[in-house]
Order: sequence, then C-alpha cells, then structure tokens
Amino acid sequence: MPETTGSKDAELLLGIAREAGALAMGYFRHDPKSWTKGESSVVSEADLEVDRLLRDRLTSARPDYGWLSEETVEDRTQLDRKRIFVVDPIDGTRGFLAGGREWTVSLAVVEDGQPVVTTLFAPALETMFQAVAGGGATRDERPIRVSARTEIAGANLVGSRRLVRDIRERSSISLEYLGFIPSLAYRLALVAAGEADVAVARQGAYDWDIAAADLLVHEAGGRLVNLAGERPRYNRDKRRHPALVASPPALSGAMTALYTEVEKAPEG
Repeated sequence: MPETTGSKDAELLLGIAREAGALAMGYFRHDPKSWTKGESSVVSEADLEVDRLLRDRLTSARPDYGWLSEETVEDRTQLDRKRIFVVDPIDGTRGFLAGGREWTVSLAVVEDGQPVVTTLFAPALETMFQAVAGGGATRDERPIRVSARTEIAGANLVGSRRLVRDIRERSSISLEYLGFIPSLAYRLALVAAGEADVAVARQGAYDWDIAAADLLVHEAGGRLVNLAGERPRYNRDKRRHPALVASPPALSGAMTALYTEVEKAPEG
C-alpha cells in the first residue's frame, strides 16, 4: 500500500476515532439502555450509535472500502473488496456499562487479509494507539515497543480470569496476573506498549476484536499468533479465530507451547 494512502487513512481514523470516543463518552456512566444479543453478548444503545457514526463517516470518506463491524448486519459483500474497514465501536461493552475505563473504539483498515492501518482509542483513559504497516506503532504519538523480557518464568500476563487461572494452576511456571481488562483489544495493546509481557485469548475472538491491536503488536516488535505460531488472517469466510498469544518474539514459542500443554491438561 503506498505510503501516502497509509498516512491519509491514519489521519482519517484518528479524527473519526476522537469523534466516536466523544459520542461514547456522552453515554458513559449515564446508564444507557442495554440488552443481550445471541446467547450471552451484551450490546447497548451507545454501541449502536457509535457504530452508525463510524459507518457514516468512514464509508462516505472511502466509498470503495468494504465494511465489517460487530454491530452491523453483515452482507458479505466486503469479501470481494481488496481493502475494508474492520470496526468494533465499543470493545469491552460490559466494562463500559459497569463504569470501568478500560474500553476502546477499535478501527482497522485491512488489505488482502492483513491490517495495514489501525487506531485504537480508549476515551475514558484519554489514550490513543496508532500503527501503520512498516511505520511503527505509537501511544499518544510516542513510539512503543514490546517488553524486552526473554524468559517466560516470572512474566506478567493479561487475559480472562478463567483462562489465566487455568494457565497458572496447571503450569509449574510462575506467572504474574495483571488483573482483568474487559477490552481484548486493550489487553493486546498493553503488550504492544510493553506494559504486559503476554496476553492470551481463548478461541472465539472475532476479526473486529483483534484486527486493530494485531498491527499494534507487530509494529511494536511483537507477535500475535495462534498456538501453531501462525498470524491471524482477516476478511475471510470464518470470522472467528483460534486461541491466541501476544508477546515479544523471545517469549512466543515458550508461551504458545505452555498454553498448548495447559489446554491438553485435565481439569482438577
């Protein structure tokens, strides 16, 4: 992708992420209406309003790009597009509704199956992550890098409470838990920023959950891979991904092996 296109898309995402964040903050801690969709997912009126704003602004600015969002009914036409927007208007809705600050507006431009421009905005924390393929990753306009840790023992990690508990209980390796963070994208961003050594996710994450943070991790010098060591691909027939590990390269093999062994271990 030409550099000028990447920089223009980065500028577009930055401005619209701020606008979307301001809209979401108008609902934050003001008891927005919410309901359950599917078997257990929660959605709020804030998610839908932010989704509408993002779709209006982004698709009008780039009418040739496809669109994929958690809160938009999918028509599958984006599968034929070379470049698409992959969006989660509020990642971490449960935390948002509970009044926690660690939720994000997650925006990515995906080209040929990989994120090439991304913005991840945490409005309540007033922090903005951005990355352009080949151009590095930033947090609040400052370059970020993954942790320099080279040994898995003693590493700190983020993930769901149950998954981290299983890893710690079924492994002989000492690991430190940094606590639960509702937004998966934000957990991955903490690895990109070097604030967490490792982030783990069970199978089932959707494209919009991880696309923006994926590029952040890789442009910050890290790896986001499945347990076979493969990087995710996006805008495919299957939207959901297998179990994932984000980490510095030096920890990737050891952590994926550990996670694999934990998955095989009997509960008890």
